[in-house]
Amino acid sequence: MGKIIAITQLSIDGVMQAPGGPEEDPSSDFKHGGWFMHYGDDMLHETISEIISGEFEMLLGRRTYDIFASYWPLHDDDPIGKAFNKAKKYIATRTLDHLDWNNAQILRDVVEEVGRLRASEGPEIHIWGSSNLLQTLISAGLIDEHRLWIAPVVLGGGKRLFENGIPAGSLSLVDTKVTSTGMIINTYRPAGALPGEGA
Repeated sequence: MGKIIAITQLSIDGVMQAPGGPEEDPSSDFKHGGWFMHYGDDMLHETISEIISGEFEMLLGRRTYDIFASYWPLHDDDPIGKAFNKAKKYIATRTLDHLDWNNAQILRDVVEEVGRLRASEGPEIHIWGSSNLLQTLISAGLIDEHRLWIAPVVLGGGKRLFENGIPAGSLSLVDTKVTSTGMIINTYRPAGALPGEGA
């Protein structure tokens, strides 16, 4: 089974917008781009190295694809770039007809096609960022694991991982670590209905 794993950089108040840089996603007048970059340490680097060391595929929304495809193909000498460039990539888009990044293919009917990928034999499929795509996949019950990298910062607004309208449900904490910079690295898996609301 191609387990779908969402890897999300998150603030304490649940915002995931533009963790990497000021120009990454300034939509809705978001002014805090790059907020996550101050919290890296050896533990985070080890976590990333572990993620990219195995076989995996990637699933990205259109905006995240644009950001990644303009950067990582030029950085194949970086271990992350080398792993990302090698991986097979699925891009959810209604507008693009051609992808410049190698080994990438377009998904049109995201729920149907991700469901098919998830049911097939294959490596883990990692979603990085892609907030709009995540809303669709969470609502459809297609996320098998959330890896949340929660930085000790409050942003006060922006795109959230769990927006209003996401179905209620429980998560099971399967792993947790605290970094030297105060970041919490938590791994959760969906665990059914809310306590007291299950059948």
